[in-house]
Amino acid sequence: MKTIKHIGLVLFLVGLGIFSLLPLTGSFTLSADNLATVAENQNIRSEVFVQELERKVVGKTFNGLSTFSPTVIKALEDANTQHRKDKEYNKIMYVSPHDMVANLAKVSGEGFLVNNKVLMWFLTFGLGIIGALLFILPDAILLGKKGIKNNGIYHSNSTSRGWIAWLVFVYLITFYLLLYFRPEYAVNWTYTVDPISQWLSGNPAGHWFVYGFMYTTVMTVMAARMYIKYRHNAYQMVRTTSVLFFQIVFAFLIPEIMVRLQMPYYDFKNAFPLDYDFFFQWNLRSLLNSGGIGLFILVWGIVLTLIIVPVMVYFFGKRWYCSWVCGCGGLAETLGDPYRQHSSKSLFSWKVERWLVHGVLVFAVGMTLMTLYSFFTESGTVLGIRTQSVQNTYSLLIGAFFAGVIGTGFYPIFGNRVWCRFGCPLAAYLGFVQRFKSRFRITTNGGQCISCGNCSVYCEQGIDVRAYAQKGENIIRSSCVGCGICSAVCPRGVLKLENGPLKGRINPTDVLLGNDVDLMELMNKKS
Repeated sequence: MKTIKHIGLVLFLVGLGIFSLLPLTGSFTLSADNLATVAENQNIRSEVFVQELERKVVGKTFNGLSTFSPTVIKALEDANTQHRKDKEYNKIMYVSPHDMVANLAKVSGEGFLVNNKVLMWFLTFGLGIIGALLFILPDAILLGKKGIKNNGIYHSNSTSRGWIAWLVFVYLITFYLLLYFRPEYAVNWTYTVDPISQWLSGNPAGHWFVYGFMYTTVMTVMAARMYIKYRHNAYQMVRTTSVLFFQIVFAFLIPEIMVRLQMPYYDFKNAFPLDYDFFFQWNLRSLLNSGGIGLFILVWGIVLTLIIVPVMVYFFGKRWYCSWVCGCGGLAETLGDPYRQHSSKSLFSWKVERWLVHGVLVFAVGMTLMTLYSFFTESGTVLGIRTQSVQNTYSLLIGAFFAGVIGTGFYPIFGNRVWCRFGCPLAAYLGFVQRFKSRFRITTNGGQCISCGNCSVYCEQGIDVRAYAQKGENIIRSSCVGCGICSAVCPRGVLKLENGPLKGRINPTDVLLGNDVDLMELMNKKS
C-alpha cells in the first residue's frame, strides 16, 4: 500500500509540474480576422488601438506571453492616452489591459497544446487526479480501524509549517496572484479544459472556468480523504457530501448550463454580502434586462439574504451555510483540513477577528447602500465619493486579496478558515443571528472531559473549546461554523451539536461564594 502511495505522489507531482510550466510555453499568432472578432465582441471603438495591433502584432509569431503581453498592453495604454488627450471618451477602453491580452491570446494560440487539448488535460488534470487518489485511498487500510487518527501531524513537514508547507504556501499565493492579476498567463490552462467548457456552456473556457473546474476537482478529490479520515463520524460523512453536492451542482454545473440556455450566469446558493457584487449597477441592469429569469434571480437573491438565511440560522445555526453549503467553507473543509490545527487560539487573534470581520461587513453594506443610491438616482457619486472607486477598492482588497490570495493561500501556515474567520461579511452576518437568536449550540459534559485538548487544537475558528468543556458550558460563539470536528476528535464524547429551545441555551458557570447564591434557587433554575 505504501508503494501505491509513492507511485501516486510521483504521478501527482508530474501532473502538477506540467500544469505549472504551461504558462511559460506556447506560441501566439494573431490573425486579422481574429482581431476583428475580438474587437467586435469587446465593443472596441478605438481605431488607434486596432491599427497599432495590425502594425505590430497581426501576422507575427510570439514565442510565449512574455513578449506578446507587453506589446498589446503598450498599444492599449497609448491608445487610451491619445483618446483622453483628444477628448474622445467614447473610444477609451476601460477593460483591464491584462484581460485584453488574455482575450487576444486565447484566439492566437497555436502548436501542440492547442491541437492536443484532451491529451494535455490528461497530462495535467488527469495525472493530478489519479496520483492524488492513489496517494489518498490506501489510507482506508493503512489507518486501520475507524476512529481518531491524527498521529504525527506535528511531525510532518507538510502539516507542521515545515518546508513542504511553505512551498505549498508560496505556490498557492503565486497561483492566486496570477489568476487575479495576470489572467493572460492562464490562457494555456484554458485550452486543456476547452472541451469541457464547450460541452457545458457552448463557449471556450476562460480563466475563471479553469478556476471553477479546479476548485470543484480539488474539493472532490480531497473529499475522498475526508470520507476515509472521518469514517467513524456520520455527521462528517453527510456534511462532506453536502458541500460537495452544492459545489458541483449549484456552483459549477447549473451556472454553466444557464449560460448555454441564454440565461444569466448565477450561483443560486451564493448569498449577499458574500456575493458582494450582486447589487452592483452592471449586475442589476443585466438581471433586469434578462426577462423573467433575471427578475426571479433578483427576487431570489433578496429573499435568500433577508429571509432564508436568518431563518435557517435560527433553526440550525450558521453551520447550515458555512459548513454544509458554502463553497469557501467546502474548500476549507476538504483541501484545508490537514491545516486546521494552525488556527490561532490567542486572545489577540480573537480581538483582531471581531474588529476585522465586522469591519468588512460594514464596508460591504456601506458600499451596497452607495451602489443602490447611485443606481436609483443615476448618480455616480455619494457625498462627493465616487461609487465606482469604492466598488473597485472592495473588489481589489476584499474580493481578490483577502478572499482569494490570503483566504486560500494562507491555509498551510495560518489554518484553513482565515477568510471565513477574519474577512467573510456573510459569516459576520450569520454570526450575529447565531449568537443572539438561534437554537443551535454545542453542549458539553464537563464530567467526562479529560482535558486532552484535541477539541481546541483542531478548532478551525480558533475557539478554546476545552475551556468550555471543562466547565460544562454550552458553546454559542458567533464565530463557530458548526463543522463538528471538535466532537469528531473527542475521545470521550464530551461535545454534542444540538438544536434546542432558547431557554437555557446560554449557561454560564456560576461561581459560588459563601452565602451569595441561594442554592435551591440555582437548582430550580437549572432543572
